[in-house]
Amino acid sequence: MLENYVRTDLALELKEDISEKNDIAGVRVETYEDSEYGLTKTHIRVLDQTGAEILGKPIGNYITLESPKLCSEDENIHMPFVLALHDVLKELFHGADHILVIGLGNRNITPDALGPSVVDHLYITRHLLREGVVKHSMEISALCPGVMAQTGIETSTIIQSLCREINPDVVICIDALAAREAERLNTTIQVCDTGITPGAGVGNRRLSLNEETLGVPVIAVGVPTVISMPAMISHAMEGLLEKLPVSVLRQYEKEIVEFIQTPTVSSMFVTPKNIDELIGRVSFTISEAINRFLT
Repeated sequence: MLENYVRTDLALELKEDISEKNDIAGVRVETYEDSEYGLTKTHIRVLDQTGAEILGKPIGNYITLESPKLCSEDENIHMPFVLALHDVLKELFHGADHILVIGLGNRNITPDALGPSVVDHLYITRHLLREGVVKHSMEISALCPGVMAQTGIETSTIIQSLCREINPDVVICIDALAAREAERLNTTIQVCDTGITPGAGVGNRRLSLNEETLGVPVIAVGVPTVISMPAMISHAMEGLLEKLPVSVLRQYEKEIVEFIQTPTVSSMFVTPKNIDELIGRVSFTISEAINRFLT
């Protein structure tokens, strides 16, 4: 009813919007279940331009790991998630020896601080290798470029300059995302090999970070930390559709759409009240998956 007003960064949710079946032209979907830990892995492959246009995502791989336990205090889910994410990254790295990790976002705004929080937990080795302190280790370097309001410089410009200087094999961009379903907040990690457009999830689109703009492969790792108010209203309306006749809701559709389109509502995003705790937990999980390349 309100699908055109709902924003999401998750390829999995876009796929669900189009079809509940795995029969989208140009798109292949594979799902794996780990019943022991309640972990679900969904691999969406956008194979051609037809699939890209239908799904609204570039050609490439979109891998989603999700479990309701990720945002809980259940420590037993931490290591399975770390290992699953590490395997996904390893598959996409293609033998890279030098990783540049970019922590996107504003660390002063908690739901946007995922990227900087991940970088804070990383084992950085580039300087140690050059000084001979360690040997036979993967080279990991990292940067938190902040946001344009803090630096006055496009994030892509900063990262392009850094890539030219240190010449990494692959760039990993960590960023907070927006979801359509509240249940996916901080319970889902999306990994893709098509890069990322910082700020797109909250309507503050910047220049894209991908292999075309940076000159090296770009892997994006994101976690939905916010949901838009239109998405929450849409979710509530879907619940009402199960209990009330469609004709009843249609009577108020115009008023609901007008309400959603007001500047205050359309630009409002909501995050869990314990987001600081959730960011700390999921950022540590992501950083440990990256740090395992050093073992």
